[in-house]
Amino acid sequence: MFDKLRRLRHGRKPSAPSTEVASGDKARPHNLFEAAAVYVAAAAEDDQDRLDEAASWVSPEALSFGVNELACRAVIALARERDESPRVVARTLLGLPSA
Repeated sequence: MFDKLRRLRHGRKPSAPSTEVASGDKARPHNLFEAAAVYVAAAAEDDQDRLDEAASWVSPEALSFGVNELACRAVIALARERDESPRVVARTLLGLPSA
């Protein structure tokens, strides 16, 4: 997503999004949650090529929504696992002091 923004800022037009996933002989469209999952995993693994690929699957707005939804679900899952509030977990993950 940020790569697209950088390209736009520097006057380069982003490539047309690829919205299909190869599945055997049939192709199906990527959805925003799939793009978000791949994007976040690639960011965690510092895989720039995969980041760029996932960012090309959906619009920047859709990717942002998907990443936000993934973050919310991850914080909720960790909070349940740790028996803590989502607020405490989110602050801990970001290295912030307890509020």
